Amino acid sequence: MQYMALIYSDPDREPKYGTPGFEKMMADYFAFTGAAKAAGVFVAGDGLQGVETATSVRVKGGRTETMDGPFAVTKELMGGYYLLDCKDLDEAIGWAARIPSAAYGTIELRPVMIYS
Repeated sequence: MQYMALIYSDPDREPKYGTPGFEKMMADYFAFTGAAKAAGVFVAGDGLQGVETATSVRVKGGRTETMDGPFAVTKELMGGYYLLDCKDLDEAIGWAARIPSAAYGTIELRPVMIYS
């Protein structure tokens, strides 16, 4: 079963860009991705550009409306995702706990509904 691991973190708690802590976090991400690929559970995954680049889209009365930024105001921001193919929720939880940002925020797991 495929699980989407949505990565949310609090930028105030994460190591800052250019610091040794940031370099370690990125090395941990590369190691995690390599391990997930080696185990055959990695389907896809990427980071997202900053929330300031977001555009929210809605359709009201047949008209498309856009708004800069995310719709919700929250401390934890979505920074990326992994799509994992695991045998069950317990395996997906094990992998999610290894995602480096789990130490700074939340990894939300959702089973993927595949319609084809």
